[in-house]
Amino acid sequence: MSEDRNLRIIDAHHHFWDLSMKAHPWLVAEPPIPFRYGDYSAIRRDYLPADYRRDSAAHDVVATVTMEGEWDEADPVAESRWMSAIAAANPGFPAAHVARAVLHRADAEEVIAEHAAFPLVRGVRHKPVSAPAPGRIECGVPGSLSDPAWRLGFASLARHGLHFELQAPWWHVDELLDLIAAHPAVPVVINHAFMPVDRSPEGLAGWRSALRRAAAAPQVVIKISGIGIKGRAWSLDDNRPIIREIIEVLGPARAMFASNFPVDGLTGSFETIYAGYKAATTDLDPVARSALFSETARRIYRLGGEAAATS
Repeated sequence: MSEDRNLRIIDAHHHFWDLSMKAHPWLVAEPPIPFRYGDYSAIRRDYLPADYRRDSAAHDVVATVTMEGEWDEADPVAESRWMSAIAAANPGFPAAHVARAVLHRADAEEVIAEHAAFPLVRGVRHKPVSAPAPGRIECGVPGSLSDPAWRLGFASLARHGLHFELQAPWWHVDELLDLIAAHPAVPVVINHAFMPVDRSPEGLAGWRSALRRAAAAPQVVIKISGIGIKGRAWSLDDNRPIIREIIEVLGPARAMFASNFPVDGLTGSFETIYAGYKAATTDLDPVARSALFSETARRIYRLGGEAAATS
């Protein structure tokens, strides 16, 4: 395992925020909003490059990708501007950014165009409105994957050379596949393992089926991240089956590990999570592991020499 400490990592999904900017309403809301991990008071604090480097110090992280952090909708482009300044002062941290645009708003294409003007920006995330459970999906709900206005905003991503990052429960797979069929030029990165939150036998069976159906679309890649369980410490026993199922279904070239820090710090330390990823893949060959830990992210986020320069 000693050589694992030298396994190069491109962390494909984490956040930075500075609460003094008052740009993240959910981090200062009183009372706090409902959150999938429960109490999130521990992350209602600044999280900046020095904090990330401290948390990840035991691993060879050579570059990272920052994810939009629910920046104030009044000026979402300000986050790309701020993240670009952070990247200029901390080369490779981040090496790429995924921006926020509310896709069903009338100004979505204008916002996307402004984000695309920043060289750091590679994609856009907007969490669509999701149904609370399988069987409760209503077609065309405003802000959902099947909302015509939302899809109009989605279509503009191709015109600006950006991909889409999807955070939605697995039971929206039918809407996802319909969206991909309508807009095949827009690659889709599924966030947080397609959210296998329900670990009951029935829940996992539904997730596996959705994962396999999503994998049939060649535009889809997935992040193995955000797989903590509410009220439980992150453990290999809980998460190895999820990790290995994803690798089996999509293969290392279409999957990538990510920390989702500081959010997943609510379930385990950076050390616990990345040591878990490494332990779950010790039997894989070096090429496969390199893809999962860095090379898939390098390709998807078009990092090239930017990541290499930090090595």
